[in-house]
Amino acid sequence: MQEAQFEAAQHEAPPPRPLSRSKRFAAFLRSIFGTRIGKSGSRIRMVTLGFTAVFAVIAGKLIWLGAKPEQHGIKRAATEAVSRVRPDIVDRNGDVLASDIKIDSVFAEPRRIIDKDEAVELLTAVLPDVNARELRERLGSRKGFVWVKRGISPKEREEVFRLGLPGVGFIPENKRVYPNGPVGAHVLGFTNTDNIGIAGIEKYIDNSTGLADLAASGLPMTAADLKPIKLSLDIKATYAVRDELVKGLERYKAKAAASAIMDVNTGEVIAFASVPDYDPNNPVDALDPTRINRMTVGVFEMGSTFKALTLAMAIDARKVTVNTKIDARGALHYGRFAIHDFHGQNRALSVAEVFTYSSNIGTARMALMIGVDGHKAFLRKLGQLDRMRTELPESAEPIVPKNWGDLNTMTIAFGHGLAVAPLQAMMAVGALINGGQLIKPTFLMRSEAEARKDAPSIIRPETSEAMRYLMRLNAEVGSARTINIRGYFPGGKTGTANKVVNGRYSNDRVFNTFTAIVPADKPKYLFLTVYDEPQGVPETGGARVAAVNAGATTGRIIERVTPMLGLPPRSADPVSSQVFPTVARLGVGLPSSGSAWR
Repeated sequence: MQEAQFEAAQHEAPPPRPLSRSKRFAAFLRSIFGTRIGKSGSRIRMVTLGFTAVFAVIAGKLIWLGAKPEQHGIKRAATEAVSRVRPDIVDRNGDVLASDIKIDSVFAEPRRIIDKDEAVELLTAVLPDVNARELRERLGSRKGFVWVKRGISPKEREEVFRLGLPGVGFIPENKRVYPNGPVGAHVLGFTNTDNIGIAGIEKYIDNSTGLADLAASGLPMTAADLKPIKLSLDIKATYAVRDELVKGLERYKAKAAASAIMDVNTGEVIAFASVPDYDPNNPVDALDPTRINRMTVGVFEMGSTFKALTLAMAIDARKVTVNTKIDARGALHYGRFAIHDFHGQNRALSVAEVFTYSSNIGTARMALMIGVDGHKAFLRKLGQLDRMRTELPESAEPIVPKNWGDLNTMTIAFGHGLAVAPLQAMMAVGALINGGQLIKPTFLMRSEAEARKDAPSIIRPETSEAMRYLMRLNAEVGSARTINIRGYFPGGKTGTANKVVNGRYSNDRVFNTFTAIVPADKPKYLFLTVYDEPQGVPETGGARVAAVNAGATTGRIIERVTPMLGLPPRSADPVSSQVFPTVARLGVGLPSSGSAWR
């Protein structure tokens, strides 16, 4: 039996040998791509899975490239930065003073540029103002994005486009334009190449309106989304003021000149100019020290225009009235110093005569009646001892004596020894004539109610009336006669101050000021004109005092500007005794004239 089983086992088939690896792979492919119907379902599933995997890889790669912080991210960040929009700036009548336009800028991606020397040669050929050496350094960097030129013309764009350089492209930007050129430049300021405010109202917009934070948030904005910034300026009046200053600068051979018009009841600055100035469309000269804004950045001794503050102080303290006599018979001595009058009368003068004759002696004596502490307190109330703040970021600290004694009070009384910004002095004079409230200047629109709501009262209304009378009287018979234009009933005060050079007062360099109010019976506008180092010319008979230059210019400005501001000349001037009733009851006037009363 066992032998039979063994013999049967010998005749059985041998076990199959294992297939090689290549044969197994071939069999796998036959199972997938074979045409047997039974295999088609699994084949379709395998192909579907394969394509799904391929597309998943592609999608993942795209997501990775989109998030990769290389040239794409850099270019996108640059686009967001330069595309910052700004609101339009308009004047009080809605005329556009500043707006955005779209321009193109050229950029490059150094990693994509094959021949950098050739790219530099071609680009500088069509963009000749691009520095070849600097461009070669930028293209040779490892950065993913560099600027070639910001703000190109349509012709330059077409020429760069025709070069067909890989890695060179265009980005649209917002560029700030100022359609009036230099008119109003010191108020508007300007922006940099990234459309960020650098000076003036442009800087105020970024710092005070939240525009910078809004832009940093990344929210998409257009100019239509932003409300225009409405200024108090009247651009036509500003043009006229600047035009007169430019002519005066040449006429009187002055180093510089400036002027402003302010509404005394609201503090709104209606016109503003300082020349020489600059064009904010191309502000290459903006940092030139000769082109500073002399109304808010420069500080100067204001000369005899400061006498108005001193007389108001003495009258408001009831130390004097406009009819009080002040001893001006000779020089006023203090130690080794002596104070003289330029037009000395060598007699006792009424307060009104002190003002019209611009007596240094009489003014100094009135300041001494108040004393050092009282004088300082009054000037501080008028905002003359601290930096004045407006919407313009540019302002200067006044220069105040460190050790203020009697002599300082005597000289400051007539405008020497204390240096302030002209607009700062203008604010003080405005308080003297608007009824007594100190209203800070503003370059934005506001109503009289808004302006007077929180404005402190500095002097009594009766004192304000007296100051209006004195300024009107000075325009009739005093040093301000150059602005006595019939129909406007103006008032004014001159100021001629010797400039300090190397610590000493110069005999041949002066800083002249002229302050005017229109109309004197119910003031609406306050004018201030200054000339820095005007010269004596044949037209003025060689004189260089404020009346013949700053005063003459102010008169031309009044005649030219007030009609366009809605203040045309009247057919007849009002009767002084009726519009200054408190002063009229004192029965005062210049003894030699009588023209103050009609």
